[in-house]
Amino acid sequence: MRVIGGLWRWRHNPLRRATDLAEAWVALVALLLILVAAPLIGLLIGGVAQDALQQAVRDQRAARHVVTATVVKKLARSPLEPDPESAAAREARSRVEADWTGPDGTSQHGKVMASLKSPHPGDHFTLWTDEHGRIAARPLDTATATTHAVLAGFGAAVLSAGLVEGGRRLIVWRMVRRRYARLDRAWERAGPDWGRTGTGS
Repeated sequence: MRVIGGLWRWRHNPLRRATDLAEAWVALVALLLILVAAPLIGLLIGGVAQDALQQAVRDQRAARHVVTATVVKKLARSPLEPDPESAAAREARSRVEADWTGPDGTSQHGKVMASLKSPHPGDHFTLWTDEHGRIAARPLDTATATTHAVLAGFGAAVLSAGLVEGGRRLIVWRMVRRRYARLDRAWERAGPDWGRTGTGS
């Protein structure tokens, strides 16, 4: 509202300079871009990200499978692993050697992280694999994908608004520099005779 009020105030002001009106118009255009264009850009980027991420969710769900593995033996704990005694229930994981059968029927054997607090030989746990039984990460879920898309859209809107405001500040800075340069030139012309009798000033 200050921008619109500034434009209205400068319309018929006898002290108005061309640059004052130009600054007010630049501010108004920047405000409109921030209020209209930035949210639209955010919506577009968020929509594109949502489509891409939801497609990734579908692809990962089609390519990854849950299989049941059997503990062969527990392995020594890595220093990077959380302590099973102090870890929360959902973080409790142990390194084990295990056997499992892939979705294609192949037998697999390897060292994996089991979602068991204290595994014993013969214990069963689930893990994610690809079609050939190789270990894979858990597929992205729909809610997480949507959250990422919303964050991408919000980030794009904020970045757009920041770029518009940065452009406005740069334009105004250049206008002020030019105004001061003109003032310096006018002062150089009038300055030497400033206040002297008979110089017409």
